[in-house]
Amino acid sequence: MTETSPPFDEITEPWWDATRERRLTVQQCSACGERQHYPRAICTGCGGTDLEFAEASGRGTVDSFTVVHRAAHPGWETPYVVARVRLAEGPILLTDLVGADPDHWSCDMPVRVTWRPLADGRHLPLFTKE
Repeated sequence: MTETSPPFDEITEPWWDATRERRLTVQQCSACGERQHYPRAICTGCGGTDLEFAEASGRGTVDSFTVVHRAAHPGWETPYVVARVRLAEGPILLTDLVGADPDHWSCDMPVRVTWRPLADGRHLPLFTKE
C-alpha cells in the first residue's frame, strides 16, 4: 500500500516540521502554562492565543489501548495496537504501539516515542515499551 502523508495547515505545520527532525513537541500557552496536543489556535486551559511549541521528553504511559484485528484501510496489516498515551508533560496522544506482540501491552505501561518515516520527510510518532 502506498502511504499518503497527513495534511497540515498553518497551525499544525510547526509540529509537523519538528517531526522532520524526530522531535516531539506540544503546544504551551504563554499565559497560563497549559500544555496541549493536538495543535490548536487557542489554549484549552484559558482560551489564550499566545501558544508556542515546547519540546516533549517522548516518554509517557499507556492510558488506554485496543488491538485492531480488522484493518481500517485496505492493505494495512493486522493486528495493530491503537492507544492513548499520556505524555510525561501531561497531554494525551492518540497513536500506535509498536515493537511488541499485541497481547503484551497493558495500561499504565511506560513507553517512549519512536518514529515512522513518511514519504515527504516528516515522521509519525509511535510508541514502544520503555
